[in-house]
Amino acid sequence: MPERFAAIVIGRNEGERLLRCLASLEGAMPLIYVDSGSTDGSREAARARGVEVVELDLTKPFTAARARNAGLERLRAIAPDAAFVQLVDGDCEIRSTWIETARSFLETRPEVAVVCGRRRERFPEATPYNAHCDREWDTPVGEARACGGDALMRVQALSEVGDYNPTLIAGEEPEMCVRLRKAGWKIWRIDAEMTWHDAAMTRFGQFWKRARRAGHAYAEGAYLHGAAPYHHNVAQTRRALLWGLYLPLALLLGALLLSPWIVLGFLIYPVQILRLARKETARYGSLRTALEHAAFLTIGKVPEAIGICEFHLRRLTGKRAGIMEYK
Repeated sequence: MPERFAAIVIGRNEGERLLRCLASLEGAMPLIYVDSGSTDGSREAARARGVEVVELDLTKPFTAARARNAGLERLRAIAPDAAFVQLVDGDCEIRSTWIETARSFLETRPEVAVVCGRRRERFPEATPYNAHCDREWDTPVGEARACGGDALMRVQALSEVGDYNPTLIAGEEPEMCVRLRKAGWKIWRIDAEMTWHDAAMTRFGQFWKRARRAGHAYAEGAYLHGAAPYHHNVAQTRRALLWGLYLPLALLLGALLLSPWIVLGFLIYPVQILRLARKETARYGSLRTALEHAAFLTIGKVPEAIGICEFHLRRLTGKRAGIMEYK
């Protein structure tokens, strides 16, 4: 008999996206929805479909990690024999063959704690920001360093490492995956369709805030697990600081203190975009797409660097960061 699986969905005010998500998880035993203060009737709609609803205590600082832990706590209380749990965000929809494929993989690979597949944007053509997200989700197949918010996980492995770190405002899955790998478990991405995602990004400000949150996650991850042999997020942090802070600051100071001609050094940014695009053209089959992707990667280093600085400033002053939502 196949191992039993459960599912935990987290969300707030996802509306129709949540209903699609819950419908795509028919067969999960149990199906748990953790709500973080919705005002659009999400809790009532989930209960009407027979879903187990957990309402997060909003008197405590909210994080997605804390919501996932609340779902896992409820899962262990009502279904202690559940072997696998599908974690998914409420703005996603599980693909029809994913659970069967992923569960079969975990059943035959006892050393694997987490398996993920291909997350795709539902409307990548709607905005360049959605398209950028869709390209970001396309990571290499095989043994991986980390997963994202959607993945089928082994409940036993999560228990061994103490679930998610509830204090993280972003980057909670990669951080937990570091602890899983330290404990001897493996993470895999397989060549299978996993979820539809709806980023719903229509403004540059949303892209900026999302990149800023990523920078915060890079910095906190590197602070927690940056030492050898894992070097978690160290390379990402260094790149963001180089292109988003050190280089522009050096060019501006040079132009002010030495010569205004130094400002021409900013031409290195379009050169960097062209260099990255040249590498990616074969992958995307379009120079225009490659240029767009390279431009977002390069521009995004500035808000990433800001997020890194914000993390360390708050760490030094003892102030806790609030969650950064881009939609």
